[in-house]
Amino acid sequence: MSSSASNYLPLTPLGAGDLIDRAVRLYRRHFMTLVRIAAPPVVISALGTVLSNIGLREAQVTASETSLAVYILLLCAGIVLRISGLLLSGIVLGGATRNLVAHLLWNEPVSVRTTYNNVRARFWPLLGATIVVGVLAGFFAFTGLIIWYIIFLFTLLAIFVFSQVASWLAAVVGIFGFLLASACALWLFFFLAGRFAYVPQAMMVEGKGVFEAVGRSTQLASSNVRRLAAMTLFTTFATYSALMILIIPLGWYGYLNGVNLNPWDGEGWPAWYSIGFDVLWQASSILLMPVWLLGLSLLYVDERVRSEGYDIELMAARQLGEMPRLAGGRVAPYAPALVTDEVPSLSVQPSPANWSPGSTLGLR
Repeated sequence: MSSSASNYLPLTPLGAGDLIDRAVRLYRRHFMTLVRIAAPPVVISALGTVLSNIGLREAQVTASETSLAVYILLLCAGIVLRISGLLLSGIVLGGATRNLVAHLLWNEPVSVRTTYNNVRARFWPLLGATIVVGVLAGFFAFTGLIIWYIIFLFTLLAIFVFSQVASWLAAVVGIFGFLLASACALWLFFFLAGRFAYVPQAMMVEGKGVFEAVGRSTQLASSNVRRLAAMTLFTTFATYSALMILIIPLGWYGYLNGVNLNPWDGEGWPAWYSIGFDVLWQASSILLMPVWLLGLSLLYVDERVRSEGYDIELMAARQLGEMPRLAGGRVAPYAPALVTDEVPSLSVQPSPANWSPGSTLGLR
């Protein structure tokens, strides 16, 4: 079997496992580039974490009013930097999404410069979209928390009733109620938040405005609850795993120096250990955020393949090039697979002359 044939992947819709597998494979292929893309916003968040940590700790123990004012300003600056880092992460997600889809479509190289050029071209719309999606996600998380609390209240009532019969039965009911409340809350969150998962992709790939992208995302994301939840849980567990690997040397050093490693007693940690823990947490985010970025981009492409025949559109764009404009305002037979007209600075590089189409997901 030839090398090209053995590496070819058929154009089939992705399940949750396929989505994670291909995201990880793309991550391995472009590891250093993706880490460099993800690093700037995370570094800003890490700096904000360090400043806010120092400001909060010192403000609680200082006796000087002047020093107190300085530490409060330091705390405020740290909070601003942390929020700015989170917003910039969402903005960079949009720029990287366009770069990735262009890579899948025309084999454009995945590069830091291209990603941040895309960010610069539509910075303010991406900022608005990030704020809108962040507010909605926070509201949905609060809604899920309310549902969890209501179910858990009924669980507590059931525990009280069954405790009159047998303590072991009350324990079983408590565990089952906790798991049921958590499952319902998570399902509701992903059911609602998943409708807005494709806002950056709709803006950067399809050239839509903020509110048009919100409507487009809700229209496109109709059946991605399970896959989005799987991607989120995988990334969360992977981040915690990376954190544990990074934190072990620091934990050993802290233990040898008498630090209480109980995570519920973080206020008792010395400043150097608390800052080191926060920095390592951010470092684990740098390593794993690209997996989340790739997963969302692949999920977006897969949704369009499932519902709109995007694979045919991509193959036509590869073979025929960009659809020419028609005179008299007539509509072209198919829309551009990657819009460039709305924002001229968002361009794509032509593929090399010896490049073959391969698979829609670029994993040849």
